[in-house]
Amino acid sequence: MQTNWKIKKFSALTLEEFHDIIQLRIEVFVIEQDCPYQDLDGKDKIAYHVFCENENKEIIATSRLLAKGISYEEVAIGRIVTSQKARGNGLGHALLKKSMELCEKKFGLGPIRLSAQKHLEGYYNRHGFFSTGKEYLEDGIPHIEMLYTPSNK
Repeated sequence: MQTNWKIKKFSALTLEEFHDIIQLRIEVFVIEQDCPYQDLDGKDKIAYHVFCENENKEIIATSRLLAKGISYEEVAIGRIVTSQKARGNGLGHALLKKSMELCEKKFGLGPIRLSAQKHLEGYYNRHGFFSTGKEYLEDGIPHIEMLYTPSNK
């Protein structure tokens, strides 16, 4: 599968790109996972967006990166999602790796926090994220707060 990675601040996204990012997030988080929630929380406007397009220019993976103090005291990666049709080929790992690299480039070397679905804890562990011990239900799905520190590598 041929892919094209893009990293843009909200103000640099085209209307079509933003539409397709939101469409993918709704497709997975709201429809596939059956979790109606308020996706548009105002944070997209101040985020960096990492996304991958396939050869047909469809967005098949995306995340958003937030500076310190917006979601957490640390830099945050959120809205991490891969299209169902693009799973199973390492794209999710590439997305997380690129997101982490961009966090370091844009915000400096330091801790990164995220909220993960509990069943994906092992996936995030492989990238150096470890549980903070905070577990909770979000939209009926068990979640865990996870933290990466450069010393976790």
